[in-house]
Amino acid sequence: MNATLQDADIARAVELLRAGQLVAFPTETVYGLGANARDAAAVAKIFAAKGRPADHPLIVHIASARALPLWAAHVPEAARRLAEAFWPGPLTLVLPRADGVPDAVTGGLSTVGLRVPRHPVALALLRAFDGGLAAPSANRYGRVSPTSAAHVRDGLGDRVDLVLDGGRCEVGLESTIVDLSGDVPVLLRPGAVTQAMLERVLGERVHPAGEGATPAPGRKPSHYAPRARVLLASDAEAVSLARCFHMGGARVGLLSATAPMEAGIDWLGLPPDTDAQARELYQRLHDADTLGLDIVVAVVPRDHAGIGEALRDRLRRAAGLGDGTPDASDLSA
Repeated sequence: MNATLQDADIARAVELLRAGQLVAFPTETVYGLGANARDAAAVAKIFAAKGRPADHPLIVHIASARALPLWAAHVPEAARRLAEAFWPGPLTLVLPRADGVPDAVTGGLSTVGLRVPRHPVALALLRAFDGGLAAPSANRYGRVSPTSAAHVRDGLGDRVDLVLDGGRCEVGLESTIVDLSGDVPVLLRPGAVTQAMLERVLGERVHPAGEGATPAPGRKPSHYAPRARVLLASDAEAVSLARCFHMGGARVGLLSATAPMEAGIDWLGLPPDTDAQARELYQRLHDADTLGLDIVVAVVPRDHAGIGEALRDRLRRAAGLGDGTPDASDLSA
């Protein structure tokens, strides 16, 4: 557990959660805004604090796979294998919901998303609470997800009753979501647990989400967005695009691993490798808000392997492109 946190902090958080209040806590992916998942009134406070649509399902965080039968009406063998391989960790399983799971958690769907986070603070909280915590990212709906306690406080202010500070998040992007409620596994959201990793464990193809896929967090066409307009570009085109907007009078930032040799363009620097880029992406988008930028020109990683696909997904949604609209990096690749 983070050295600055004491048992008393966890005890206070549990007390607030049992009283129907909201507690933000760290996970290895991003900070979550937690409420007692069995308390529909408490869950409603999450939606109010975030400004989140009421039909948007939430992920329930549990302390271990042993709690699955309390939340899922059926736990298929595929779910047991994935849980054994990747929990605790950044993977959410969508399963048929059990009786008694509030509609407020599932958005009225017949399924529920479940995961066991890997962060020691999150696990300590879940074990002490002895129940499930509904917890989307601890930010205003559609905005950049928080990867530090400061991001939570800046974004939500007094809408959250307590923030447990567990330091910077290790992964930096939201969990992979795989739907196991149907006949075949479907990847609803890419993350650090990749499609290839899932397929190795399952021994079968994991299908991409298509038309009519189960609704899941973070799948709106516009999401994870700073206040600035985000434009995607290839490495070769990014600086010239940033220069054009700068010459037009806009305050422009370049989100890339290579610094621009241009006066007046703010560099939102990223490390060269994709794992480190994932850890830093949301911090740089928060930096864009702090700098008051009008435009962020983002270089999209060409690497589709590993967490690269998740990075591309988050950048596309930050730009409002969703799943299918081509961007400059696709057109020039």
